[in-house]
Amino acid sequence: MRWRGPTSSASRRSSTSATRGTSSSTTTANSSRSSPRLRAPQTSSRRRSRCPVCLASTRKRRSNPHRASAHAPYDPSMTDFTSTPPFDFSLATPERVRAGAEAAITRCDEILDTVARIEGPRTFTNTMAPLDEVTNALALASGEHGFVSYVSADAGLREAALEVEQRLHTYGTSLGFREDIAAAVRAYAATEEAQALQGIDARLLAHRQRDLRRNGFDFDSTARTKVKALKERLVELGVEFRRNIDEYDDALLLRREELRGLPETYIERLEVVETSDDARYRISLDYPEFYPFLEAAEDESLRRELFLKNYQRAADTNVPILTEAIAIRHEIAEILGYPSWDSYVIETQMARTPQAALDFLIDLERQVRVKAERDIEELQAEKRRHLEDPHARLEIWDWRYYQQRVMREQYAVDQFVVAEYFQLDAVLDGLFEVYQRIVGVHFVAVADTKAWHPDVRLYAVQDASDGHRIGHFYMDLHPRPDKYGHAAAFTLRPGRVLADGGYQPTAAALVANFTKPSAESPSLLRHSEVETLFHEFGHILHQVMTRSPYVRFAGTNVQRDFVEAPSQMLEHWVWEPSALRGFTRHVTTGEPLPEALLRADGRSEERGQRAALPAPDLFRAPRPRLPRRGRPEGHRRAR
Repeated sequence: MRWRGPTSSASRRSSTSATRGTSSSTTTANSSRSSPRLRAPQTSSRRRSRCPVCLASTRKRRSNPHRASAHAPYDPSMTDFTSTPPFDFSLATPERVRAGAEAAITRCDEILDTVARIEGPRTFTNTMAPLDEVTNALALASGEHGFVSYVSADAGLREAALEVEQRLHTYGTSLGFREDIAAAVRAYAATEEAQALQGIDARLLAHRQRDLRRNGFDFDSTARTKVKALKERLVELGVEFRRNIDEYDDALLLRREELRGLPETYIERLEVVETSDDARYRISLDYPEFYPFLEAAEDESLRRELFLKNYQRAADTNVPILTEAIAIRHEIAEILGYPSWDSYVIETQMARTPQAALDFLIDLERQVRVKAERDIEELQAEKRRHLEDPHARLEIWDWRYYQQRVMREQYAVDQFVVAEYFQLDAVLDGLFEVYQRIVGVHFVAVADTKAWHPDVRLYAVQDASDGHRIGHFYMDLHPRPDKYGHAAAFTLRPGRVLADGGYQPTAAALVANFTKPSAESPSLLRHSEVETLFHEFGHILHQVMTRSPYVRFAGTNVQRDFVEAPSQMLEHWVWEPSALRGFTRHVTTGEPLPEALLRADGRSEERGQRAALPAPDLFRAPRPRLPRRGRPEGHRRAR
């Protein structure tokens, strides 16, 4: 009775900038454009694994004999799904999203009360399947009514949707503590049918039993009541923490002469603000403005100021929240008999124990540290040469700037020049072409999106072999005030097998922040942003093309230390010349991206990734003070 939030690249290197194009280059199912033969990406030591085609269109419909009566979450009269959006977000109002959430909760209560009242033999159909129905209902309510808290331009609607998210998460948390449902699951687990379960049905039961244990059902009711209250408080703190981040707004206001080093194509897109003294250029914390400024602005003091504004955003309000959350997590772990919160959380992941995760990270760090330190020493030497100061120290707000200088001098790579080969609309055409051919689907543009903002694009996904509907995905690619500030893929409608043996059409949304086109210039992406787009679209495919019979395991509802794997494999296509050849064209000359430039860009990016890995140890930056609690057992610092 839980669902997952966005699958995000917010923490992935610097790449999540923003760029948006008009809808002029729509990819359709009937594209006749010839394209080069695709060759599987070859990976270097930097990219450890080959890029296997790990997502495929499963055409066979699985009929599940255990499914309870399904309550269709979509309009069954829909006849042309390629022209019909999965949701009508244009109807969203504060009243409607609140009512939608409450209707879902009422329906969930009805389902669970029915399960609890069963007097006859317990079966998978009357006990386990309805619990997945509840998971589905909550996920649908979150997708249609809570999701707009991330993207709506209306402050009142965002606040109502955020309340809905908190309400749904709190309700979902409380369900895990219902004594009658716990008794029903345990009663079913004791039956011969349950003990004979195999495959994914057995897995579903095992996960439900594990949920009960992790909510304290091996302890007395007093402990469970305490854990329930603490978990509900964590939901409240998480919502407040996110609200503070989302609503935080800060910027540098600079004179023209303070923008030394930045290209005109960057400067001409900046907002000009009239102050009491003169007109100033506003440099916000949005990725399309933030990262290029750190990479190109010559004034170190301004790079430092902007970096710290972003690094410490909402710290005054969020440090107390985080401090309380850390204490609550530690208390939950103690009540449930875990040595630390780390141990509690990672138990459900592939790593299983904190020490296994630490051992992996320590081993990784050992492999890269020597080269990383050498790379950073080279950047520091570049700073000393540049400033003619033999004692200059490389700071964390410096490394992107000097990394770009080294790239230009040693590899003849300038990211602003590389971006001239990647127009957003052409990149989308190329991305669609690659994935349509790999996975065996068509992406069809839906004209009437009924979306939450005019910038949003909507596509239907069809099986290329028979045209049957698979699902939809939205693309919201450009920054705007109060929008989610990173890049992420959101599940809006999860997959699951329906009562008739069909499959619930899926829906997802890719939210990013790429530079918006202007009247003078199209939307241009740096190569790292192209990689981000391919990465996030890997999550979209994972979500939309799922064929799990149960919502619990659908799409990206997997172990969190695996969830990035498909996207990280699929993003390798942006380094494969045979894929890029089909859509890279210089914005002015029309020439394709030179392969030598791509190879040089790859070598320079490898250096940047090595330098970023040990950054917390090798750089100094002011950090908020937080309590040191719940350190995992056997913790040791890597050296």
